[in-house]
Amino acid sequence: MEPEGTTEGQANNLAQSAASKLSKMGERTKQLGNVIQDPVRQKRIILVIVCVVLLLDNMLYMVIVPIIPDYLEGLQNAADLAQAAAPHINSTNSTQVPKGNFDLQIGVLFASKAILQLLVNPLSGTFIDRVGYDIPLFIGLSVMFLSTIIFAFADNYATLFLARSMQGLGSAFADTSGIALIADKYQEEKERSKALGIALAFISFGSLVAPPFGGVLYQFAGKRVPFLILASICLIDGIMCLIVLKPFSNRERENMPVGTPIYKLMIDPYIAVVAGALTICNIPLAFLEPTIATWMEENMHASQWQIGMTWFPAFFPHVLGVYLTVKLAAKYPHLQWFYGAIGMVFIGASSCTVPACKNFGQLMIPLCGICFGIAFVDTALLPTLGFLVDVRHVSVYGSVYAIADISYCVAYALGPVVAGQIVHDLGFVQLNLGMGLANVLYAPALLLLKNVTKMKPSFSERNMLLEDGPTGLYDTIKMEQREKKRKGLCTTIDENGTETFAQRSYSEEESSGGEYA
Repeated sequence: MEPEGTTEGQANNLAQSAASKLSKMGERTKQLGNVIQDPVRQKRIILVIVCVVLLLDNMLYMVIVPIIPDYLEGLQNAADLAQAAAPHINSTNSTQVPKGNFDLQIGVLFASKAILQLLVNPLSGTFIDRVGYDIPLFIGLSVMFLSTIIFAFADNYATLFLARSMQGLGSAFADTSGIALIADKYQEEKERSKALGIALAFISFGSLVAPPFGGVLYQFAGKRVPFLILASICLIDGIMCLIVLKPFSNRERENMPVGTPIYKLMIDPYIAVVAGALTICNIPLAFLEPTIATWMEENMHASQWQIGMTWFPAFFPHVLGVYLTVKLAAKYPHLQWFYGAIGMVFIGASSCTVPACKNFGQLMIPLCGICFGIAFVDTALLPTLGFLVDVRHVSVYGSVYAIADISYCVAYALGPVVAGQIVHDLGFVQLNLGMGLANVLYAPALLLLKNVTKMKPSFSERNMLLEDGPTGLYDTIKMEQREKKRKGLCTTIDENGTETFAQRSYSEEESSGGEYA
């Protein structure tokens, strides 16, 4: 039997050891919190969070391409066999796919995401301008997580349609607020172009790697596994969003700058030209995705692995296009419009040569050209939208990037529904020639943006309130509050008078948004 003193000594040592470990953990947690709150590192972490959001959204958009048609066909065959075995029973099986044109059902399912996103974006852009970027980003992530889980466990067409539509709802909040958050955090044009270029690379990677990722896992592990993996990544990213952005903290929002209404941004001729370019440059990709597989089977007798890998090689020229545009924009920032025009000519020429390809190897060249051109257009024009808002309106970016998202959604909503009908009525060759011609003819319209970089920001009373100028939405709010408190100590203006001044500054800023020197 051990002495009582020895037992007490061991207990004291254990207690001291536990206290020491807890103290070290507390210090590490505090250090981690300081690292996260460091402005430079926080910008990088936010960029990572947004890039993962965009990666997830585009992977979920494209991962169903090799999965859902085969899965629905299996459900339909099982339902047909059940009907044949029991013809006297009224078939109400929940796994039965609705009757009708099977290809039309697939097209509607694919397009439902873009259609709902298109409808919600005007509302989400206004909502983001009102409440900031963090809450909508978290809402979008949460909805995307739920839609991914529903995809994993859906066993009929109606549930799959619900999941796809929910993804569109989540994307309307997550994509728009994410891109707007990047534009807000990276105020310098060089940094903004680089950050948006990185985000576009993640979009491209998600879109192009998702079909082989989904096809392989679906074949060897079943339908649920790819969706559960994406849901897990989405959950981790949501937790990071809560830790870093703290969307539900008690941040004062009543003094938030009032953004320009989305309808005013839509009628801005410069923004309208950019939005038109974003729509037209994405039409070839959106229209080829649902039609090129059938054309490859009929004209070059392509195998399933070739169809599945059709777009993957195009990822590398897309990243190259992003890299070149960022470097060129840093050296010659006044030529952003020219880079966009070059991209549209690339897209037009590549689209026209697609029908001339005779084998899989030849087809890779124009597809890579299309993605290379899209990289030029997107990387040049997305930062231009942020710059136009800075110099012609109020530096709140939710609505303007909602317009950009609407531009993409127009192309991707029409693609699955319209492209097949055009091929049926006119032919695959005419479809590609029409898309190519549209891009080439629209390129000169970007000349309207030639003098955009010569514009100067409009003068407003809000800028008088800032000591160093705004460096982001929340930094602007904090600086306004700090300056008003300082003025309150050195002036006789009462509280009501000060509040009237602040309200007038936002009103004047909004009304003077269209002016520039």
